[in-house]
Amino acid sequence: MNMDYDLFMEEIKRTARAEIEGAGYEQLKTPEEVEEAFARPGTTLVMVNSVCGCAGGIARPAAANAIHYDKRPDHLVTVFAGQDKEATAAARHLFGDNHIPSSPAFVLLKDGKVVADIGRHEIEGHDPMSVVTNLQGNFEEYCEEV
Repeated sequence: MNMDYDLFMEEIKRTARAEIEGAGYEQLKTPEEVEEAFARPGTTLVMVNSVCGCAGGIARPAAANAIHYDKRPDHLVTVFAGQDKEATAAARHLFGDNHIPSSPAFVLLKDGKVVADIGRHEIEGHDPMSVVTNLQGNFEEYCEEV
């Protein structure tokens, strides 16, 4: 049995995109879309998506579940590291010099400024609920009740 690697990876990428979009996150695929989204007033949660196991098993489930909370971001967006390379680079540039590029990751913006950053080191090796708790702690501090 021979599996075509490219077909396999296309399915993985399709699934990764569908999971985060199905959770209500807007996909940003160009630098222009990133700039527009980051300029929105209020709070914006940016999920840096990836095809790695910790994205699929921890970060995307956490992204989907964390938003079921009394306080949550006004906007939910995602860039896809390794896939939408220019959009991801634009997001990382706008995150600023203190941001350590990693994927998966979460960055919470308030009026376009970074207020919280959850990198891969706080995702990989952790269970999804601890990431949900971390995200919701940031929501509690920076977001308004809905």
